[in-house]
Amino acid sequence: MTEIERPGAQQWVPEGADIPALREAATACRGCELWEPASQVVFSAGPPSASIVMVGEQPGDQEDRRGQPFVGPAGTLLVQAIRDAGIDPASVYRTNAVKHFRFELRGARRLHKTPETVHITACRPWLHAELQDLAPQIVVALGATAGRSLFGRPVRIGAERGRVLEGAIPDSTARSLLTAHPSSVLRMQRDPGYDAAYESLVTDLRTAAAVVG
Repeated sequence: MTEIERPGAQQWVPEGADIPALREAATACRGCELWEPASQVVFSAGPPSASIVMVGEQPGDQEDRRGQPFVGPAGTLLVQAIRDAGIDPASVYRTNAVKHFRFELRGARRLHKTPETVHITACRPWLHAELQDLAPQIVVALGATAGRSLFGRPVRIGAERGRVLEGAIPDSTARSLLTAHPSSVLRMQRDPGYDAAYESLVTDLRTAAAVVG
């Protein structure tokens, strides 16, 4: 049985629902154990009419507290990269492969833990339903978790990034593109390779923007 055939959240996903209805329904999801320690579900932001959809990994600490995706430091960097790629950030729909924050407590701090395959698989029905309603021209996978969720297989950022793909997302006509997650670029801020890593992200987003004209 493949990952795509094991939808843990499916019973909570209303069939044929639009984005507002999906967002409301997601608050009741118990498709995996991550809902219990998280503050709240973090669904999406951006217009349902968006031609470009960007998919990240999962909410971070600030996103979990505020209920909005990409509002922490990595989200700030992503917005700047979107602008530098010539895209209006307000025109982009942003969501995550996993809708609850996975973390471990270290004292009073909540430290990010990468979602496991079971979490990605369980949450995939939400992402599938979003794409069915949105019908974007291109979906940008930000990082390996997003790529795995969208394509239903492991991905390698270094080997696969920056190429516009046709038919890579099951049951979707949208084209797709894999790039680095902005958090991986953010971690390089004090490294000599930061400028090149940031420019590579911007270049990939420009490639995605060219698909929609």
